[in-house]
Amino acid sequence: MKSISWTLLGQIFWSFFKIGPVTFGGGYAMIPLIEREVVDKRKWVKNKDIADIFAISESIPGAIAINSAAFVGFRIAGFWGALAALTGVLLPTFAIVIGLCIAFLEVQHNPKIEAAFRGIRATTVALIVYAGIKIGKTAVLDKTTLFVVMGTVITMLVGHMNPIVIIVAGAALGIGLIRLKKKLGMQVNMDHEESEVPRYKYTDYYIGDGI
Repeated sequence: MKSISWTLLGQIFWSFFKIGPVTFGGGYAMIPLIEREVVDKRKWVKNKDIADIFAISESIPGAIAINSAAFVGFRIAGFWGALAALTGVLLPTFAIVIGLCIAFLEVQHNPKIEAAFRGIRATTVALIVYAGIKIGKTAVLDKTTLFVVMGTVITMLVGHMNPIVIIVAGAALGIGLIRLKKKLGMQVNMDHEESEVPRYKYTDYYIGDGI
């Protein structure tokens, strides 16, 4: 069986390895960094496609950053690409957490540490808001999707509904609205633009002649 290119795997690993240690606030705070790396810098995924990846990653169990890394890695280089991305995003964070757990007990009451975490919390909120705006630009396509977004936000603020219920309801609402538009004779465009960047397959990258 032929092997995948170590160069590509190394690029995937390094791209996600850089994201974990510099991101405070968890998965949502990683979204703009993942987008910048795989869309703007590496050109592995198109902007519209990354929005779909984030939506799917949020819709399934697990942290959105971990799920997104797996989806992006698999899209680029199949199973081994997903494994490289997951290893890259998890390894530095795991090591940092272990180190902090040991050190935090000694410095947790230090005024400078407490002041630093106040600033970190504030910047984390800004990162999450920025990620929401970036995704919104590709998700809000017309008045219908705008009303869905507004209605969902209001519902969550007022009713505090379970996110799983919101996701399922959103899927059902999307299907229902598309069918309604078709019955009313309205034009429905379901086609995504094809990415200008080739969608790499893990079978396309080899080292030597393989076995």
